[in-house]
Amino acid sequence: MGKISNFLKQVVSEMRKVSWPKRKELTRYTIVVLVTVIFMAVYFGITDLGISKLMDWYVSF
Repeated sequence: MGKISNFLKQVVSEMRKVSWPKRKELTRYTIVVLVTVIFMAVYFGITDLGISKLMDWYVSF
């Protein structure tokens, strides 16, 4: 039990050293991540649709 409590004390100590982002930085980072995810989803969706249409055309040929 002593090892667990020692570990948790060390975790708390290290978490106090962390430099947390300010609200403005967090908002900016969140927007960047969301825009990137949306862009990648659209890109892969269009790519998948194109490959599907190409395969449909090839199979029907």
